[in-house]
Amino acid sequence: MADESSIFIGASRKPDDSYQKPEQLLLRYGNRHGLVTGATGTGKTITLQILAEGFSNAGVPVFAADVKGDLSGIAAMGTPQDFLAKRAEAVKLDPYEFQEFPVIFWDLFGVQGHPIRATISEMGPLLLSRLMNLTDAQEGIINIAFRIADEEGLLLLDLKDLQALLANIAERADEIGARYGNVTKPSVGAIQRSLLILEQQGASNFFGEPALKISDLMRTTRDGRGAINVLAADKLMMNPRLYATFLLWLLSELFEELPEVGDPDKPRLVFFFDEAHLLFDGAPKILVDRVEQVVRLIRSKGVGVYFVTQNPLDVPETVLAQLGNRIQHALRAYTPREQKAVRTAAETFRPNPDFDCAAAITQLGTGEALVSTLEAKGIPSMVQRTLIRPPASRIGPITPEERKEIMTQSPVAGQYDQVIDRESAFEMLQKRTGERAQAEEQAQQGDPGQGDGSRWTLPDFGNGQGRPAPSGRPRTTTYRQPRSSNRQTVAEAAIKSVVRSVGSQVGRALVRGILGSLKKKGF
Repeated sequence: MADESSIFIGASRKPDDSYQKPEQLLLRYGNRHGLVTGATGTGKTITLQILAEGFSNAGVPVFAADVKGDLSGIAAMGTPQDFLAKRAEAVKLDPYEFQEFPVIFWDLFGVQGHPIRATISEMGPLLLSRLMNLTDAQEGIINIAFRIADEEGLLLLDLKDLQALLANIAERADEIGARYGNVTKPSVGAIQRSLLILEQQGASNFFGEPALKISDLMRTTRDGRGAINVLAADKLMMNPRLYATFLLWLLSELFEELPEVGDPDKPRLVFFFDEAHLLFDGAPKILVDRVEQVVRLIRSKGVGVYFVTQNPLDVPETVLAQLGNRIQHALRAYTPREQKAVRTAAETFRPNPDFDCAAAITQLGTGEALVSTLEAKGIPSMVQRTLIRPPASRIGPITPEERKEIMTQSPVAGQYDQVIDRESAFEMLQKRTGERAQAEEQAQQGDPGQGDGSRWTLPDFGNGQGRPAPSGRPRTTTYRQPRSSNRQTVAEAAIKSVVRSVGSQVGRALVRGILGSLKKKGF
């Protein structure tokens, strides 16, 4: 059995399958991270459940994603069943007591838990670009957008803020391109379409305020148990990229906000990253490097990160090297890739001369695993074939009525339910557009040559026939004596036109005489 300084995982077995010794995870090495792997149906969720129970009883808050919905049972007391009693007896768990744990349910969509939100600014350009799977050129525009938002004091809180800013950037493409490099409208349009898809997938529920306070994930009860924060992720898994990006954002927030604590006696928070392969599938090198950096450095903040996935090959080697506590459930080795995964998993353990590790991985039963944790001085223990202990809480999901009751009694009930939409980039840009339009309208009204048809006027030659000046602007015309004009009259112009149409000299002379006499008579 484990004491207050460790978590009881199960009991290792001798080659003849008899009891050998308890297997434990020392709390002082709980922030050295861990890995839980195994094929579907081999018991990974139960292992995650008993680890979360152990950390909670030790006063360590836990955050875990409930991908299939069955982790929610940790909020309810377990019920006696024969197979649980047999497993408790096999691992010498005495007494085996059932227990319910303090759980806070969260949900990005606000349905199966309290809403959980982050602002666009907090997410940052790198994670946003990953979320939308942008090209390098499009990612560059996102970086420019964040730079302009900082320079112009524009708050980026929700999706409509980013959409409004991108539209503004497209309008100012020439000006911005001269400062930061080429900004093309097609690239901006592609980003806008990606944002529209995110919005249709429900991401608008995640971006906004009030933003999650990290301290709300690190609560403890009055009796000293750590809160178990369960993220409802069954619907979220319909958008795997949003799921992975959210968890990575949360991990980054923990890294940036928590102070250095060195090596505490127990972790300040333990973070379980279920379906970890989603984080690394197709991830650019810069993102993988970021994950490796956070995992390596967050240990000193007192945070332990445990990746849960099917295949150890899902986790890059640079990250895998940081994981000190390992629990390996059964793997199937039918394909070359699966056989490689078995060899890789076996090679990461400290060998045990009592059995062939690679062969054992393919022969493990449900609820059985190869376990190696950090012992004294942080040295990995020799790998042991271990029966996992039964959980104290319920196996399987709770009912919707039970979930609702737990949410009603939650310490954060009502804090995140109401959306806050304060003035941000969307409203500020709208205001600027309105002010600019108003200024242009005033300028047009103040300029007599704009919009009223009075830009063109006839000259005034003193006979009062010129066009009157616009109202508000007096006409200053000096009176002059009338004078004869040398300009030809309409009759003279007609005479010349007819003359030009006559082909012969005689004709011209006759026409001139006739028309001339008409002119003298006053016609």
